[in-house]
Amino acid sequence: MDPARPVPAPSPLTEPYWAACRRGELALQRCADCTRFVHLPETSCPYCGGTNLPFTPVSGYGSVHTFSTVHRTFLPGFTPPYTVAWIDLAEGVRAFGTLHAAEPAIGMPVRVCFDDLPGFGPVPSWRPA
Repeated sequence: MDPARPVPAPSPLTEPYWAACRRGELALQRCADCTRFVHLPETSCPYCGGTNLPFTPVSGYGSVHTFSTVHRTFLPGFTPPYTVAWIDLAEGVRAFGTLHAAEPAIGMPVRVCFDDLPGFGPVPSWRPA
């Protein structure tokens, strides 16, 4: 592991998300009151204020909303070029991550995959579907 590369710091709020990643699943919070998905993890639903937000597996399919290819990184442990993207998931919520695509494009269909982050474990990223 590159000691300078930042790694996620799971908290009690985010641990169910990371546990799902370790199982090879993408799971997001879903409000039990209004049924909307919530991402990034929150203690209460930003739509209705509900506090019952269990993590629910999602399909992992979506499309690229926007992306940026980084040619000059400002973070240690990342080797440019690399592409990061916001993904519109089929369930109506956005997720963020590395996009592994030779020619990324807005609207490109993608699916989740998991990259192993040395010293941490699987983190979600995206590949063309």
